[in-house]
Amino acid sequence: MKLMVAVGLVGAVAFCSSMAAQGEGPRRDGNWQVTVEMDMPGMPQRMPPMTVTQCVTKADAADPTRTIPQGQGPGAMPDTCKTTNVKTVGDKVSWSMQCAGQNPFTGDAEFVYSRDTYTGTMKMNMDRGGQPVVMAMKYNGKRLGDCER
Repeated sequence: MKLMVAVGLVGAVAFCSSMAAQGEGPRRDGNWQVTVEMDMPGMPQRMPPMTVTQCVTKADAADPTRTIPQGQGPGAMPDTCKTTNVKTVGDKVSWSMQCAGQNPFTGDAEFVYSRDTYTGTMKMNMDRGGQPVVMAMKYNGKRLGDCER
């Protein structure tokens, strides 16, 4: 149970680190408020939505592979995760990910952007003791303005 919540939180916070669009693509830099709702079948109670605020740099916004950063620390996906099949079509960005390690999982995401808002979904597939577990997350983002320096 703690693993599922941790994985969900990692995905939610990690995604916030680069939600936005700029330039010719749909992503934009700035200060974003992101609300994430998680749904995991079999969980005894629904988790309340989480809201975070994140500064997205121009470099983050320009590179769709930075949607889920790699590395250590809060909000980062483990080094064992690889982002693949990154596609940008109009105002839509989608990708897949595969994470190895002690608790491997795969996932797919799709986000649709407008100038100052976006919506998105991420579906993560895990194996818990031979039982498949699916976690779905819904994202709603709103650009609050430029990042404070």
